[in-house]
Amino acid sequence: MNRVLLAALLPVALAACNGNPPEPAATADAPAATEAPTTAAAATPDAALQAAIAGDWRDPANVARDKYRHPAETLAFFGLQPQQTVVEITPGGGWYAEILAPYLRDGGHYVAAVVDPAALPEGGGRDYQQRSRDGLDKKFSAAPAQFDAAEVVAYDPAKPVFGAAGSADLVLTFRNVHNWRSDGIAQEMFDGFFAVLKPGGTLGVVEHRAIADVAADDESGYVGQDQVVALAEAAGFVLEEASEINANPLDTKDHPNGVWTLPPGNNHDDADDAKYQAIGESDRMTLRFRKPE
Repeated sequence: MNRVLLAALLPVALAACNGNPPEPAATADAPAATEAPTTAAAATPDAALQAAIAGDWRDPANVARDKYRHPAETLAFFGLQPQQTVVEITPGGGWYAEILAPYLRDGGHYVAAVVDPAALPEGGGRDYQQRSRDGLDKKFSAAPAQFDAAEVVAYDPAKPVFGAAGSADLVLTFRNVHNWRSDGIAQEMFDGFFAVLKPGGTLGVVEHRAIADVAADDESGYVGQDQVVALAEAAGFVLEEASEINANPLDTKDHPNGVWTLPPGNNHDDADDAKYQAIGESDRMTLRFRKPE
């Protein structure tokens, strides 16, 4: 196993990549509507996290998106520590897994919670979920020095279980809530997060932020911030803090193909590419919830 060599790496000031975006003007989606403390300042990431983000095993295409996703500040805001058990929900292609699994390898435990394809009906997304699982397995097996300690847990979306009750310190989900709402399983997912967390544990949520509440069948990919807070509170969580780390005031949220119009989806006419590249990735809420002791 190649340990992360802290002394050999220069500090990585990811927040300086294009700068942190300015705070957006107050709108119906502003975090103040949740009546929770809000901060525009990123927490300070530790040296080991900075080193994991700087790891040469990361896909260069993923590294290029750090300026939009602010992984150091986001994970520090969620209170990530190297000795924790961390469950990442539906990690997709492994963007955050490339950081979390190596960071947690020696002192903690990284769990990738993926949809069990066998739990889905034929034609109900089974093939997509199988491809996603295969891709993640391939990434992990190709780099054992980083991922050999990572665990993959398959869950049934209709009755999700992400591990033994009270076993996790931190549950993380990035840009997934809109899918769960459209599938009608959002509350079940949040209930599952609550169950797997230890008392006092943390839930960290990043999601595309709508201007206001949206219908359950909304296809824009955006969700109202108050709607996400309501799901978490209904499961038993307390909103501890909201952050503007991943805010983007340039995102007008009225794009012809929803959030997928913007990078990295880039579902737009070639003639409009410069316009959407100038906007960048979506405006996102960043919320930290606590499971009461």
